[in-house]
Amino acid sequence: MHVSRNAAKGSSRLSLAIAQALVLAFASPVALADASADAPSSEPVNLDAILVTALAPVSPLQFEASPKLPRQPVPASDGADYLKTIPGFSAVRNGGTNGDPVLRGMFGSRLNLMTNDGAMPGACPSRMDNPMSYVSPETYDNLVVIKGPQTVLWGPGASAGTVRFERNRGHYEAPTVEFAGSLLGGSFGRNDQVIDATYGDRLGYLRFSGNRSESDDYEDGDGNEVGSAWEKWNTDVAAGWTPDEDTLLEASAGFGDGESRYATRGMDGSRFKRENFGLRFEKHNLGEYLHHVEATAYHNLADHVMDNYSLRDPNPDGPMPMPMASNVERRTAGGRVAAEWSAAQWELTAGMDYQDSRHRRRSAMGRGAFRAAPWSTDARFENLGVFAEGTWFHGDYTRLVAGARLDRASATDERQVLSGGGHGGGHAMPNPTAGLEREETLTAAFVRYERDAADAPLTWYAGLGHTERMPDYWELFSPDMGPMGAPNAFAGVDTEKTTQLDVGLQYGGEKFDAWVSAYAGRIDDYIQFHYMDSGMSAAGNVDADIRGAELGVEYRPDEQWKLGGSLAYARGEIRDANRPMPQMTPLEARLTAAWDNGTWSAGVLLRAVDGQDRVAPGYGNVVGQDLGASPGFATLALNGGYRFSDKVQLTAGVDNVFDRTYSEHLNLAGNADFGYPADPVRINEPGRTAWVKLNYRW
Repeated sequence: MHVSRNAAKGSSRLSLAIAQALVLAFASPVALADASADAPSSEPVNLDAILVTALAPVSPLQFEASPKLPRQPVPASDGADYLKTIPGFSAVRNGGTNGDPVLRGMFGSRLNLMTNDGAMPGACPSRMDNPMSYVSPETYDNLVVIKGPQTVLWGPGASAGTVRFERNRGHYEAPTVEFAGSLLGGSFGRNDQVIDATYGDRLGYLRFSGNRSESDDYEDGDGNEVGSAWEKWNTDVAAGWTPDEDTLLEASAGFGDGESRYATRGMDGSRFKRENFGLRFEKHNLGEYLHHVEATAYHNLADHVMDNYSLRDPNPDGPMPMPMASNVERRTAGGRVAAEWSAAQWELTAGMDYQDSRHRRRSAMGRGAFRAAPWSTDARFENLGVFAEGTWFHGDYTRLVAGARLDRASATDERQVLSGGGHGGGHAMPNPTAGLEREETLTAAFVRYERDAADAPLTWYAGLGHTERMPDYWELFSPDMGPMGAPNAFAGVDTEKTTQLDVGLQYGGEKFDAWVSAYAGRIDDYIQFHYMDSGMSAAGNVDADIRGAELGVEYRPDEQWKLGGSLAYARGEIRDANRPMPQMTPLEARLTAAWDNGTWSAGVLLRAVDGQDRVAPGYGNVVGQDLGASPGFATLALNGGYRFSDKVQLTAGVDNVFDRTYSEHLNLAGNADFGYPADPVRINEPGRTAWVKLNYRW
């Protein structure tokens, strides 16, 4: 497997022309809407069944979606890309794939990112392989997002929110075969293949899913090539034993690998190897009050290689003129046990979870020389937590939801020496915290009041949550320095405490839906990075205030039309310094229109992003730093689709229709190896991009 260093421009233009022709062919029903308005439909029209452009909450602060549905912009290649469909989400961009998800301006482990109830934190000290890099969205059945510190069920420290990609499990009464697959082709050599097949009967099931995704370097609106090519593959298998409809025992395994060019980094990712192993037990209907018990265990591996020679040529005039590579690996094992009780007026879930993680690394000069270098373990983490979350129903219209958890977290510094000089270079010196262990007791709790209107489809809520977060690997071990007076970040960076108020309103009518959510929070000991001109980085704690809001509306004038829009805004200040928080997402609006008569569909997506001048140059997090103010932009996307039957669907789209040249605010500086100047310059986003996708389900 190898990503071409130079995009195949001829084939890219050919695929663009083909895709554009298909788009025009399948978008033409918009002009013929009146003529086909009387066309018979075998079932009620579901305007989300063809293509997803935005998501609305299903309950207070909770969003759910099927990642198998096509979406626009061009179907996602990783988990972070799919999350951008939800208002409030964005991503720090590296180029074509493997962006780092951001919710309400919050990064890293402030987002609890899970797959099949297991954690798989990446291994790169600079998050080139963040957890969502290993997720192929279309191989999962469900995406569940909870914003803010408003749940305690899925691990500690989730101050920004919780994200879970999940696969379905069930009991089959008779022999059953299920199959889903898709093919995608598009501009810049983009092509994806996905397969998901299940055989089940009364005693159990066997499921296989796999995908392959590939793209060349893309071109921005000015026709400039951006280093962004990738190639990925994943396979997952699961075998379940279901002796009765209330019992499940499942074993699962997953494997994958890939490579990706990063126009924003001094190295590319030449290996994204993953291994996942899991066990799950579920038992339902155990008694009058005890309804469900589940236990899960997992063992996950992320093996990541960064080098400057596999997907590019070393730059003799750059900071890394010679071939070099760094291999990092993180093994994470853990499990969870939980039980659910319910009665007429209450529901309760309680349990415990555990996680153990070890990080090691090796590096060497020369092509492939790292393979002979010895491994060195630099960090170990451990966390044991107990939790309880429940709902009390007061009458038919009022609910009180509350939860609490207590965690004992530890981190051990296994580094014998530290490297100075910025970015791991320079003279090695003894590590003053070698062999030391940090232990912290973390608390989290929330309470939320929900009220339904008695005479209208209206719900309002208000929730107050608090969570304490242990500094993660990137905050303890990546910085060159810690706070002033501390020997390093491991010894000096304190835990982060977030207290946040979330309020909102949801209305769901026959033809009109609307929702709004707002939040305001105080973060004590917010962990912030300072990047100096010398190339050194320092991590420390400051106090911050955050606030913002998201809203969405949807109007259905008849069964064939849906009009909608959303707005998201986030703002933050550093109280200590009376300045803006860095890396905050700008104001973003989306307007959508969709038409569907049961056979044909068409839609439009307008995305408008305001300029961001509230910046703090030189400050940020391990993912990136503010490069300065950014201008606003707007892009237009069109889509169309056709249902051959209930089993076969064809969708197509054009993103950035007017071939605009623009860049996102959350962006890393382009690397000199790709022709960018020494001064920080944001990389541009793709120019006009066309794609076509065929889905089959049986």
